[in-house]
Amino acid sequence: MKSINPARRPWSAPPGLNLLRVVRPVRTFPGVTKIEINGANLAYDDTGDGTPVLMLHAGIADRRMWRGQVQALAARHRVIAVDLRGYGDSELPTDPFAHHDDVVGLLDALELPRAALVGCSFGGAVAIDTALAYPDRVGALALFGTAVSGSEWSDEANDLWDDLVGETDPEDFAATAAGEVRFWVVGPGRRPEDVDPELIRFAEEMDRRALAAELALSAVEVDELDPPAIERLGELRVPVLVAAGAADVPDIGRLADRIAAEVPGAVRLPDVPDAGHLLPLERPDAVNGALLDFLR
Repeated sequence: MKSINPARRPWSAPPGLNLLRVVRPVRTFPGVTKIEINGANLAYDDTGDGTPVLMLHAGIADRRMWRGQVQALAARHRVIAVDLRGYGDSELPTDPFAHHDDVVGLLDALELPRAALVGCSFGGAVAIDTALAYPDRVGALALFGTAVSGSEWSDEANDLWDDLVGETDPEDFAATAAGEVRFWVVGPGRRPEDVDPELIRFAEEMDRRALAAELALSAVEVDELDPPAIERLGELRVPVLVAAGAADVPDIGRLADRIAAEVPGAVRLPDVPDAGHLLPLERPDAVNGALLDFLR
């Protein structure tokens, strides 16, 4: 099953390896804007003006999961929604890399000294890692159903996975996506018929693509923070907002509680009622209201 931080293979950079951010001009592909960062063409959408906000998607999704937030935030902010390396429309070269280096590389390419980072699930973990690795580049963190690198599942969560998903063929993307959406989007306390069928359809479609991305990512060395973020939450010195869906896997709510307890000044919102893991998609009005208030 996916770990709470679904980043893939940790590695240690060999001595002398220089992870320089390589920035090249923006390239327009059919219907998609991409820019080369650290040797990979990353896809992103750039909407609005004002203080910059960078949106980082969940590990079962891509930048489209923020479709309910972009226009609402763009009235006050410059909103950038990116596909992380290998996901969605972004490319995956075989060279070692770190997602947090790519995030800052994108800020450099767009000539943004700082940005607020908004992350869901795995995207939240990347946001936290970026704030720890590059504290001067992150102005605030808004985290929804977030993961944290280095955190581990409880026995309860593993049992829930076995009950709701069970064994699947990792190369059968359709079956695996259906199981993962049952676990993450529907959640352990709801039935599929309790959830908007369009949300389930869209989540499964995104997750099929994400599963293909993760299969490819398993062959690439992905750098992670050492020590991991779960051991360094108290080092964060930016405003932090954290929220979870009331119908999400219980471990996610507990992780939000831990962030609120360990990060100085962090704001823990009440769990969003009747919302699972992709709460920005499922409850956009609640998320938009929280973001507009937090980012003002």
